[in-house]
Amino acid sequence: MKIILTGSCGFAGSTLAAELLARSGNLEIIGVDNLSRSGSELNRTALTNLGVQLRHLDIRSATDVDSLPAADFVIDAAANPSVLAGVDGAMNSRQVIEHNLIGTVNLLEYCKQHKAGFILLSTSRVYSIAALTAVPVELLGDAFRPTDFSALGLTQLGVGEDFSTTPPLSLYGTAKLASEQLALEYGEAFDFPVWINRCGVLAGAGQFGRADQGIFSYWIHSYRARKRLQYIGFDRQGHQVRDCLHPRDLATLILKQLAGASGNRVANFGGGRASAMSLRQLSQWCASRFGPHEIESGSQQRRFDLPWLVLDCTRAEQQWNWRPKTPRDQILEEIAAHAESHPDWLKISR
Repeated sequence: MKIILTGSCGFAGSTLAAELLARSGNLEIIGVDNLSRSGSELNRTALTNLGVQLRHLDIRSATDVDSLPAADFVIDAAANPSVLAGVDGAMNSRQVIEHNLIGTVNLLEYCKQHKAGFILLSTSRVYSIAALTAVPVELLGDAFRPTDFSALGLTQLGVGEDFSTTPPLSLYGTAKLASEQLALEYGEAFDFPVWINRCGVLAGAGQFGRADQGIFSYWIHSYRARKRLQYIGFDRQGHQVRDCLHPRDLATLILKQLAGASGNRVANFGGGRASAMSLRQLSQWCASRFGPHEIESGSQQRRFDLPWLVLDCTRAEQQWNWRPKTPRDQILEEIAAHAESHPDWLKISR
């Protein structure tokens, strides 16, 4: 089976390429990346050594995508994954839409032409910021937790697929939600399989070090290097909570999707409650691993932050018999070891 994997030199894409090839001897992967992300070029040699055929092109260009050979499936792991993209001054809003929506449209046209299946790595940030911040929370120990689960799609296990997707979501979240809808429409109209995998916070060794694109990796690398760190937003004590997932845990799922199946096309894939922790708890883990380091309480309020977001992955478990395999502390230790062996990583991948 021949696969087009976009964003192949990014953290998620390169991890998936390695895992898919390790788990299946029947795959040919053509990796696509525009190498615009600092640090992404570092993955080229390893991918080539694995047999991935790398193409340096940009999915925002229809002619670039048209130049790709026919394949059986497209896995879209390319994105600018920052909720601040387009509003923080580092990138204009048009670029966010081009990266996260127009590229998807070009890939869907490719799938239409070649009758290729389509797998989208989407995001938990398609869920409504207003609805999530409206969920009442209390402080238990060093982390927030919800006190009311009456909202549609909210369970004791976390945020389910039926939770509100009403804006605001951020430009990034809205572009990904629009990509989901277009993918489902294209698949239905032109008769090719589509799977939407809404991923939680991806984390692991080798993830690029920016707070808005991988808070677990950024925090651990910064803590080890004794960089200035601040708790911002809410009570300014770092009690906001997220769950984490290693992207290699998506490989078994994607192999099932490549093999053909039926059922609900949209599902959450995250670490769930077992992997959830607050920023303060992450600091405590870092202190036990690296020693003490002072964390400041900053006055800054960052747009689009959430007090609590943990994914309920019941649908994935029921439909795919899927559960994350890499425990949280293993993910954290993997990042910590990488930080020790790559002391300049924040500079390289900023």
